[in-house]
Amino acid sequence: MAHRTDETLTVLVYSDDRNTREQVTLALGRRPAADLPEVEYLECATTPAVLRALEKGGIDLCVLDGEAVPAGGLGLGRQLKDEIYGCPPVLVVIGRPQDAWLAAWSRADAAVSHPVDPVALAEAAATLLRQRVARRTPAHR
Repeated sequence: MAHRTDETLTVLVYSDDRNTREQVTLALGRRPAADLPEVEYLECATTPAVLRALEKGGIDLCVLDGEAVPAGGLGLGRQLKDEIYGCPPVLVVIGRPQDAWLAAWSRADAAVSHPVDPVALAEAAATLLRQRVARRTPAHR
């Protein structure tokens, strides 16, 4: 049986702004932490695209732009937690640190503030991805 660390992880990045999606993917890079597998990205610019991707499965982390329009990542995150069985962890990028209460309302698993801080984003993503990998990995090999 192959170790999970030999596989790639899939990170969905949602924002209506191509530059924001690019900032997120550049900040996380091919591997957000040395102990994690490489990451593939699925970029989505609309809510329907996010929902279709999650229905297909295989997403390990959702990074949602809280400032996206017309559907912000905070409301979308709450919808995903309500509607998607086994919803992957959700990391929201919020407009400012004072909006942390909105991240809590959205049921996000973690939040970082705009502008994207590559270190903070990578640390938050790595924590959530480690938890996701640990839940999927069989206890006995």
